[in-house]
Amino acid sequence: MSNKVPYIRAVSDELKMSDASHCMPTQSLDDYERDGFTVIRDLFSLTELERLRTAVEQVGTAATAAAEHGTQYLLDNKRFVDTGSCTVQFEYAEMDRTPRVIEPVDQLHPELDALVDDPRLVTPMQQILDTMELSLWTAKLNLKSGGGAGFGWHQDSPYWIHDCDHVDQLPNVMLLLDDQSVHNGCFRLIPHSHRQGMLPGTDDGTQLGGFYTDPGYFNEDNAFLCELPAGSLVFFSPHVVHGSFPNTSNQPRRALIYTYQPAAQPNLKRGTVRKIRSGAA
Repeated sequence: MSNKVPYIRAVSDELKMSDASHCMPTQSLDDYERDGFTVIRDLFSLTELERLRTAVEQVGTAATAAAEHGTQYLLDNKRFVDTGSCTVQFEYAEMDRTPRVIEPVDQLHPELDALVDDPRLVTPMQQILDTMELSLWTAKLNLKSGGGAGFGWHQDSPYWIHDCDHVDQLPNVMLLLDDQSVHNGCFRLIPHSHRQGMLPGTDDGTQLGGFYTDPGYFNEDNAFLCELPAGSLVFFSPHVVHGSFPNTSNQPRRALIYTYQPAAQPNLKRGTVRKIRSGAA
């Protein structure tokens, strides 16, 4: 695996000749290359968001129930439970039953599976990876309930480097299911941090410390705050440093994060290939 950043290449002729209605604008592609992320606002309707919110609440309830019979373990006193090929991370208070992160989620509800193939997500990913044929790497649900803890500064690449040899080719897209603000723990990114490739961890002696980015390699004061309306998308590099604030409100700040990869590559946790069935073609 190379730590070099895979900058946007020329979009393939096949994509240029296809329906361009869902293509990412040139400026957005330039932003992604320069900053390591780009934002597209207000792409999903209220009706679509309500369906997805209902789906993720059902998934959260079911996953919490399944976790009662799963394999539990603690990492730095944070509780995780494996149920089959799915992992549920809970909020940090001792034995808190509030789910915090569920991964993967695409197979847990038809609405979440259908979203994998949505051209609003897929077509920009075809542009970013410069290929028409994609597969899914992973799909994660951040529930971020009212009062939920934040996520420390980190990159995704250190989590994935031991499971694949193409970590440079794992771009993410986050769909915001609720309005995001500082008060409910909005997503934050460090512009340009992806250009350094995979950065060192904190090496603080904790079990998870190596997955949090050493603060000496970026300036938190430069953070971009994703104070955005529900229905917006954030595309971001696996190497860009990101995190979030605690949710100090009494409302959830839910988001789905889907990660794509070139075709015929196996899923992170299931080990099977989830071929993308649509897009610009």
